Amino acid sequence: MTNSPAPKPGILDIAPYVGGKSAIAGVAEPMKLSSNENALGAGEKARAAYEAALKNIHLYPDGRAGKLRDAVAEHHGLEPERLIFGNGSDEVFALLNQTYLTAGDNIVSGQYGFLAYRISALANQAQVKLAPEPEFKATPEALLAQVDDRTRIVYVSSPANPTGSYNTAEEIRRLHEGLPADVILVVDEAYAEFVTAPDWETSFGLARDASNIVVTRTFSKIHGLGGLRIGFGYAPLAICEAIDRIRLPFNVSVPGLDAATAAIGDEAHQQASRDLVETWRPRLTQAIKGFGFEVFPSAGNFVLVRFKDAEQAAGANDYLNTKGIIVRAVGGYGLPEALRITIGTEDQNRAVIDALSEFAAG
Repeated sequence: MTNSPAPKPGILDIAPYVGGKSAIAGVAEPMKLSSNENALGAGEKARAAYEAALKNIHLYPDGRAGKLRDAVAEHHGLEPERLIFGNGSDEVFALLNQTYLTAGDNIVSGQYGFLAYRISALANQAQVKLAPEPEFKATPEALLAQVDDRTRIVYVSSPANPTGSYNTAEEIRRLHEGLPADVILVVDEAYAEFVTAPDWETSFGLARDASNIVVTRTFSKIHGLGGLRIGFGYAPLAICEAIDRIRLPFNVSVPGLDAATAAIGDEAHQQASRDLVETWRPRLTQAIKGFGFEVFPSAGNFVLVRFKDAEQAAGANDYLNTKGIIVRAVGGYGLPEALRITIGTEDQNRAVIDALSEFAAG
């Protein structure tokens, strides 16, 4: 047998993304709290739109996502021509990297930044520069210190996964003001709808008059459509036009487009999803702290719990599994001593509290 053709340099050096665990051997219906999915699922309007779309799945989708484009623009007060739609916001990051990175360029992200930023940058033979986060938060100063004359894109998550930290509106403005005009600032707002902090604000307003800011959102979290893979970016028109030259023409499916269009108008489901998180985020935090474990302040629909060491974290993970509960080990982010726990339904959250109480009592 002859050897297979070799991929381009660097591809085999990339560690593939590993999603949250979804099954436990011997457990028919585990409590999956490993992927920051919406515990309430998709809303009734989105499910109905998905079912209605079945009669049209033999047709290609609208390549311009016209109905969804108009709905998103109206909902957020954005110019429709400045929207990029993708197969999840992950694809928007990949399209940006593919459009703007060449070999020898680099991106900058926080040390605990979302792994998807790095993977497609490396695939384009660019380098990844990570700004230290000693307080588990990316700061403007640390990010700007990594920027050099080969930096093309700076990624910041606000709120951030997996740490749960966020950047204030003032911090995002300061970061943008410190960047050269030819460097794109990408503000990933996947968890925006769960933020309650008064000093946070969306970067849509800042991006409106900027030539180098892209703000991304997803339908996977507040809208509960993770399985349909819908995300979007709000970008300067020139960036949209450049990306449209390489974006696959039918990158978002018919059911996905229809369900997302219905979801963005379902205020009742969005509010119920927010209420669940706002009720249980502080309760989970307080309870788990009471067991002697550190819980990071979170602005998302999850909490990050830090244990004494990696061994104790692994033990807690295993114990939760014995109770049918799946959470997310985050060793891939350089946090082997921590577990990320999605905020679930009331029953799921109480099960987590009971299990960690038993584990702590040892």
